[in-house]
Amino acid sequence: MSELPIAIIGAGSIGMRHVEVAQACSATRISAVVEPVEAQRAALTALGLNAVETLDEVPAETRAAIIATPTQDHHASALACLDRGWPVLVEKPTAATLDQAREVVMKAAQKGLPLFTGHHRRCHPFSRATRDALTQIGEIVGVQGLWSLRKHETYFDVNWRRQPGAGPLLTNLTHDIDLLLFFLGEIAEVTALSSNARRGFLIEDTAALAFRFGNGALGSFLISDVGASPWSFEAASGENPAIAASHQDCIRFIGTAGALEFPSLTVWGRSGPGEIEWSKPLNSAAGPKFEKIDPMLEQIRLFAGAVAGAESDLLCRGEDGMKALEMTLAAALSAKERRPVRAGEVPGDYTGV
Repeated sequence: MSELPIAIIGAGSIGMRHVEVAQACSATRISAVVEPVEAQRAALTALGLNAVETLDEVPAETRAAIIATPTQDHHASALACLDRGWPVLVEKPTAATLDQAREVVMKAAQKGLPLFTGHHRRCHPFSRATRDALTQIGEIVGVQGLWSLRKHETYFDVNWRRQPGAGPLLTNLTHDIDLLLFFLGEIAEVTALSSNARRGFLIEDTAALAFRFGNGALGSFLISDVGASPWSFEAASGENPAIAASHQDCIRFIGTAGALEFPSLTVWGRSGPGEIEWSKPLNSAAGPKFEKIDPMLEQIRLFAGAVAGAESDLLCRGEDGMKALEMTLAAALSAKERRPVRAGEVPGDYTGV
């Protein structure tokens, strides 16, 4: 497969991660980085990159785009890239509202172009293996998840991080919701409670959620950016070098024939013949060992393959990204209105604030 000439839109922290992996990937070549801030363009140019101010300056050879701008710009940039005939990988969330996300998804379908949302956690080998391992524990009864990392106090020196919309529900939860959708399928309903009791900001610092899945399974999830713990996806996986690794499991799946811990893939199951019931102990089996990878590098490799016509069940399609956005917004709406929110009930223009 020849190198894919790709434009990266936005050169903030996440945009620079995409620059890093695009340079490391043998399947891609950066044709341009679009960045409106002059000082950042100068820094990109010093790195030998073709830094331009607008999409109109992107070279004609470009065949695909990665959008890593602030969320409020995802909609406009995605439409502009699709209008140019470029397949698009847009950072999560797909857009700021469901109406905007639907427009982007519809535009991609009309153009016959691949559209993906950057939920890169799917690309870890243990994420792929989890879907297979879940078949070993019978019918899924429920799931319990936990994400609790204490953000340092200076994190909140930036004013917008204390304002509505910047709490863990809208900032962090969407990753975990996408994984739950990836593992268990549709979420039919979410109920959320939120609290700002520890920091006292306008935004929540902790939320507890209950999910009803389309297959009848139930789930619970606790998320907090004020509680210190070893339990979160980042700590479990060691994915982010800025977050201390603990390698402690953060999600547990319960089935009629056993249980599964994630991401270790420790399986609990039958210890002998006959009915599995509470008087009989369960045996545990350690999960397989996986080579550590950079999931964003794997994501861009798969994206380049998809542009070339390859199929992947790991990339988050635009439609799936929209579902993750919907249920994230549903959780925010539930916490605000103190009621369960079903799929289909989130207003199209709701931003979560």
